[in-house]
Amino acid sequence: MARRLALITGASAGIGAAFARIYAAHGYDVALTARRADRLEQLASEISLRFGVEALTVPADLAAPGGVEAMLAGVEEQGRVVDALINNAGYGLPGAYSHTTWTDQAAFLQLMVTAVCETTHRVLPGMVERRFGRIVNVASVAGMVPGAAGHTLYAASKSFLVKFSQSLHLENLSTGVHVSALAPGFTFTEFHDVNGTREQTQGSTPPWMWLGADEVAAAGYEAAEANRPVCVTGAPNKAIVALAKILPDDWALALIASQQNRFRKV
Repeated sequence: MARRLALITGASAGIGAAFARIYAAHGYDVALTARRADRLEQLASEISLRFGVEALTVPADLAAPGGVEAMLAGVEEQGRVVDALINNAGYGLPGAYSHTTWTDQAAFLQLMVTAVCETTHRVLPGMVERRFGRIVNVASVAGMVPGAAGHTLYAASKSFLVKFSQSLHLENLSTGVHVSALAPGFTFTEFHDVNGTREQTQGSTPPWMWLGADEVAAAGYEAAEANRPVCVTGAPNKAIVALAKILPDDWALALIASQQNRFRKV
């Protein structure tokens, strides 16, 4: 029997690369997508040698219109279908909303929201037909607490992914398709290097607030297998989300405002 295939977006580093290794360790072939083809090739070679599975590379820019279609065409050209989808690709866009360009914000929304919805919409019918599927949407604790100044659409996009995942989870309870939103907090990846907040963020948060990418991806894999609609990683993050739920909205917003300068650029 042919192995199942896991498609991982943003697979060139961090949580995406960790997800690729975890699914390969569980016997999946993997299709790796990101913009950096050289990084994908290196990871594909490592995974093939280490786990004895097929690792496909499908370079694509999901922030550009047509990126999703190109990515899925690359998978189809290999004669494969997607059995597990990890919507992980993402980044932060520093600065106050009025200080950014709409071109940058539109590309951000294309990647963080539209590409996730389009990819899921395209692969879900096949999963339902085959009575098997796994979908993990990588959200964030930021999407489960009040919004902070700066990175204006980041928390909003992650909140969208949580609600989107919950609805998909309920719609597919009897289909064999499991849907989970993974909500990590501070994670050791390239994310903060790309948006220029590494020194600010890591220097102002205690070490026990941070998790490794492998820990986060493992939690996401387990949540998808157990068909849990939302998975918040780490005890501190679970406490933060629980506190945000019970505090009055104005208190919670004031608390976020008092702390936001420690980890955000405005």
